[in-house]
Amino acid sequence: MSALKSLNIYFIKYKWYFLGGIIFVTLSTIFSTYQGVIVRHGTNQVLKIIENKTLADSSVFVKFGMTLIAFALISGIFMFLMRQTIIVMSRHIEYDQKNEIYNHYQQLDTSFYKNNTTGDLMNRISEDVSKVRMYTGPAIMYIVNTFATTITVLVFMLNVNTQLSLLVFLPLPILSLIIYKVSDKINKQSTKVQQELSNLTTQVQETFSAIRVIKAYAREEYYINEINTKGNIYKKTVLKLTTIEGFFAPVMMLMVGLSVLITVWYGGKLVIQNKIEAGNITEFILYVYKLTWPFASLGWVTSLVQRASTSQKRINEFLLTNPKIKNPTTNQYEFNGDIEFKNVSFTYPENNITALQNISFNLKKGQTLGITGAIASGKSTIINLITRQYDTTSGEIIIDSKNIKEHNTNILRKNTGCVPQEVFLFSDTIGNNIAFGTQHKVDEKQIEQATKMAAVYDNIYQFPEKFNTMVGERGVTLSGGQKQRISIARAIIGNPKILIFDDCLSAVDAETEELILNNLKTVMQNKTSIVISHRISGLKHADLILYLKDGKISESGTHQSLMELKGNYFELNKLQSN
Repeated sequence: MSALKSLNIYFIKYKWYFLGGIIFVTLSTIFSTYQGVIVRHGTNQVLKIIENKTLADSSVFVKFGMTLIAFALISGIFMFLMRQTIIVMSRHIEYDQKNEIYNHYQQLDTSFYKNNTTGDLMNRISEDVSKVRMYTGPAIMYIVNTFATTITVLVFMLNVNTQLSLLVFLPLPILSLIIYKVSDKINKQSTKVQQELSNLTTQVQETFSAIRVIKAYAREEYYINEINTKGNIYKKTVLKLTTIEGFFAPVMMLMVGLSVLITVWYGGKLVIQNKIEAGNITEFILYVYKLTWPFASLGWVTSLVQRASTSQKRINEFLLTNPKIKNPTTNQYEFNGDIEFKNVSFTYPENNITALQNISFNLKKGQTLGITGAIASGKSTIINLITRQYDTTSGEIIIDSKNIKEHNTNILRKNTGCVPQEVFLFSDTIGNNIAFGTQHKVDEKQIEQATKMAAVYDNIYQFPEKFNTMVGERGVTLSGGQKQRISIARAIIGNPKILIFDDCLSAVDAETEELILNNLKTVMQNKTSIVISHRISGLKHADLILYLKDGKISESGTHQSLMELKGNYFELNKLQSN
């Protein structure tokens, strides 16, 4: 239950819905319970007619009937208003909580997303929030209803006979003890259910994302079996939870049955002793059944609360996760793009792999840095540090004579156009994917110009809907080369001060590469540019070239000086020239 304390802020926010619901359920309960008094009078009237052997006055019973209908209608109206307040409140809380989680996801850094699966992230914002809503809505509603009904009925019962009232309520402490014992098992099993659901969701999400690869290798049957295996584990876990929850219903019905038997047995004795009226027995039986659903719902409500507690605990785990990369300032200022690395070293926190060691270089506005080297030599890590996806383990990154940690992160990233090694396109139109590269409104001419510079304009115009063509999930309808060039257009359309191309021409032929590079020379004027490539043709015009090996700078210089050095760079060029 401690995890659910974090929801108190929402109950305070929507206090008028909550208080209104309590008032309406109380009024509904009072009008519903008072029907027992009417039934008592009606029963006594029937017995009096039987005893006196007189004709019944139908108008009296019509009056009783109309009164019962009137009270039932009034009780129903207040019950409707109760649902319109408490259930509506739960929907507002669900909306706010999903926004809170989503907004918090946006603030978390790259390392968080490497440590958590997409399926688990989605499960916490959907399934877990839905289970919490069942607590803030139906569970709260029935808890309030149970308390209001119990207190109201108890007052009416005690007003008739104290001893009979206490006997009727005698089974309830036993019921409470059973609930207490079983609730802990429900809590533990609910945690397992949510964990297995996360595993299943992750597996399904990964299968759908990799469906083309799965089909290419004819591995459909294998993944079907994987889903079936995880699905069966989830099913068994849920069935075990259902078995535990199913224990409540028969026990509670037994408790209700005992209360009815006690009412008839002891109530009959009191009638014989003239301590209560015969109508009180029917009145008490009605009260017992008034209590049936509230107490019968206790097991279900307990299950809802336990599941909500488990889900909220999982949600809190993420909400209490603080981003390691924080924006130090919101100040606005001019950004130029000078970059300097001073003895920068970096170790990935997720796996403790050292990616960079003592990297130093100086890049002025308008200059181009070329980076090449062996696979896993730390090339992309330099890009991650410049865009501040991570902070350095040691050393400094200076941008415009100021440590990168002192920069407004939003200004830094808005002024950086990055084409990543793994291109990501949104399930949207080609035009919107390109316009995503700037926060300013752009017209079709600007989009066209960007695609011409990226040498993808002719390809787009071959599509029937041109820039309005939907690219599908992750750009599934486009070729690798088309996706890379659209990503280049997206990077340059915002006219950023820093341009980064991370091996972004690997999927295009040599002729297209040359065309794009010639176009980019115009774009890269007066901008700080970083080009990562395994192809020497894309680097030879750079002002400074770094050859990385095992996270260290093995060679550095211009194309000409590195060729004269006859080292790793020279050998790479030789291989590509053959």
